Amino acid sequence: MSKERTPVKSSQQLTPPAAPRNIFHGKLNLEQQKKRAKELLKKIRDEDPEAIHRFNQHPRSDQLLDSIQLGHCQLIIARENGFNSWPAMKTHIESLQLNSHTPDSNDTLHIRCGHDIQHGLKLAGFCGEYLAFFDPFCQGPVRDLPLEQLIRLRSQFAAETYSLDIADTTAQAENAYAPLQAYQSSPDTQKWQRIALWFEHDSYDQLILAFLLSFFSRHAPNAPLELICVDQIPGVQDFIGLGQLSPELFHYLWDNQRKPVSQAQLTLGETVWQALCAETSAPLQQLSASGTPAIPLMAKALQRHLAELPDTRTGLSLTETLALQLLDDTGPITVGKLFGVYMREREPLPWLGDLMFWAIIRTLIDARQPLIKIISENAEWPRQEICITDIGQQVLSGKLNYLSLMKSPRWVGGICIPAATQSNL
Repeated sequence: MSKERTPVKSSQQLTPPAAPRNIFHGKLNLEQQKKRAKELLKKIRDEDPEAIHRFNQHPRSDQLLDSIQLGHCQLIIARENGFNSWPAMKTHIESLQLNSHTPDSNDTLHIRCGHDIQHGLKLAGFCGEYLAFFDPFCQGPVRDLPLEQLIRLRSQFAAETYSLDIADTTAQAENAYAPLQAYQSSPDTQKWQRIALWFEHDSYDQLILAFLLSFFSRHAPNAPLELICVDQIPGVQDFIGLGQLSPELFHYLWDNQRKPVSQAQLTLGETVWQALCAETSAPLQQLSASGTPAIPLMAKALQRHLAELPDTRTGLSLTETLALQLLDDTGPITVGKLFGVYMREREPLPWLGDLMFWAIIRTLIDARQPLIKIISENAEWPRQEICITDIGQQVLSGKLNYLSLMKSPRWVGGICIPAATQSNL
């Protein structure tokens, strides 16, 4: 169906990708790029419209079309891959070689919000210890609490929201927080000569980064912190996250993007963490508007996080809005396929995993009047077929407000969005 869409007011600068994302591992092949340049030259000489359009995107194209040579096409290919010139791209490709050199040392601790790059770092020759610190502060209640209390709060949320065993979630959280607790009890510990923080640009990563910076700012401000924080990689047109990259790219990031954490970054982490825990959105809005110069990627991540607050007209978060719009467009579809299309085509700043997405869909299914219904049951939730309901379409159009249908409260950091009461049904 094709319907007029109501924009979400809090996300005016958050737009979906212009074309479906192509998740590429980042390791370019020089011979393949040479072949692409030759193919482009042939198509231009054959007056292929798409090839001429690609050529016209680059400076001085109007002066060169009649005398185009292979070198011109190589420049176009290089620029399409994110480089200023063919030699720059060639140098980058040739530098991405794994060798026996060990980039780090045994007294290095790598902290990453998940296991996604752990194997890649090992293949790339890194030998330091790896800490997978994954606590999705982008979902559920967040409070500025002592670590033991924060672990209990977050473990209970994860178990209830993602249908996990509470003992497992607690044990996982305790393992993740354990190295931090060691620093808290002995801030002058010399166990680690380097602590490398590996993060990308989305709200999942940036909110965890804010927490870690806040923690070290309070308990170990002189810890040997280094930060790799990126939103783009040479040769990768659609960069989603570090987990998509080949091991060779971790060498590149280590050598070119790793920088000591500054006092300004520690201070920003503390400020963002306090704002995230606040009961109103004003502190986060002010931070997002500031551009967060100490960590420029933080500002847009905060903007995306704020977009999970209810839209004034529909009561939906941005994720809920986009998921319902996609269901309205596709008709019946399995949850797994819906998530795949959502991530490739609709989400402006990918931040959530599949379980997190399913938790959101489930609340729309379990509403007092369902916005989504299951039309084909399956023991494995990704294979359940779902569709939007008439109520869902009414909410999308603004005729109903989802806040009057929510069965359970929802949290966006420290902000509680209450469930519907009998008086507003």
